[in-house]
Amino acid sequence: MSPPLVYPFGVIVRIYFRDGVYLSKATAVNIVVGTHVWVEDTTEAWIDGQVTQIKGQEAEIKTTDGKTVVANISKLYPMDLEAPAGGVDDMTKLSYLHEPGVLQNLRIRYELNEIYTYTGNILIAINPFQKLPHLYDAHMMQQYKGAPFGELSPHVFAIADTSYRLLPIYVTASNIILFPWTRGCSPCGCMFNGVRAMMHEGKSNSILVSGESGAGKTETTKMLMRFLAYRGGRKATEGRTVEQQVLEV
Repeated sequence: MSPPLVYPFGVIVRIYFRDGVYLSKATAVNIVVGTHVWVEDTTEAWIDGQVTQIKGQEAEIKTTDGKTVVANISKLYPMDLEAPAGGVDDMTKLSYLHEPGVLQNLRIRYELNEIYTYTGNILIAINPFQKLPHLYDAHMMQQYKGAPFGELSPHVFAIADTSYRLLPIYVTASNIILFPWTRGCSPCGCMFNGVRAMMHEGKSNSILVSGESGAGKTETTKMLMRFLAYRGGRKATEGRTVEQQVLEV
């Protein structure tokens, strides 16, 4: 059974920040009788159903678990009926990038053991609460080494490699969310003067990993450090490789 998808990152992942203005990808939809929607649920956070009746600003919804609920139209979100059964690896492909749509996509991928999902150049990771060594072995690091961002499946190594090679990147984890902040932009509205490419100009770069207790921040940080040490060189000094020295700090 998958964990309840009641996470605090819905606002972050459903909003873009550009030139000082928050932009939501959610598209205005005319809710009418027959519309398939998401409605809030005290147990499941969100549950899908179909509008059966509308009176003024109140809509009656028949949910998939057989319940009938009444909710204000302004609190309903349209379902993406064209979304693939297995979810999408980049949620910008969703017709509606709203909270229930995001959580449903993450739930579907989590149940398929796909713990990483992009939202553009944001990487969201869900703690699998189990070891997945095949995702982080030497073969996987070699695959992501130098690969263009987005060419391979979503992965923390892709974020690390991009940070190493090309972009000013910040990464956050909220059970877990990983996303880059670019020059002059941040979700909290604070201005951040992004640095140039670490390799191209030899200047420092940063990866921020944050999230709830138990989200997997420590393990994610170890993976990032391991990959960066792998990319930076493996020449041994004092009997230890660069990777070993970094991970022992």
